[in-house]
Amino acid sequence: MSLQDQIRKGSTEILILSLLAEGPMYGYQISQELRQRSGGYFEMKEGLLYPTLHRMAQDGLLTGEWRETGTARRRKYYAVTDKGRRALREQTTKWRTFTKKLFHLLGAPAEASKTS
Repeated sequence: MSLQDQIRKGSTEILILSLLAEGPMYGYQISQELRQRSGGYFEMKEGLLYPTLHRMAQDGLLTGEWRETGTARRRKYYAVTDKGRRALREQTTKWRTFTKKLFHLLGAPAEASKTS
């Protein structure tokens, strides 16, 4: 697994939580939003997305609710719980600290590390 793949995998949970903090979404919608908002950088395949959503629901970070759509299909919409919102705040703080320290060690310009 490449470094880029490892970083993406390590950021999966916070990415999902950040999207769902805006409102409930179904799995395919989550993957499309991530791809679109990141300019294609975050491509989340089904083999990673759905097991992660199920684990996060089991951990109490998300709830899932089946909804009827205008078509004959049903979709499972996921929403963030209070526990998930706390986890998002904690993970955001940790990621900001991590990137700030990383930029510092890499000798990045001060502007690059001020995003935290």
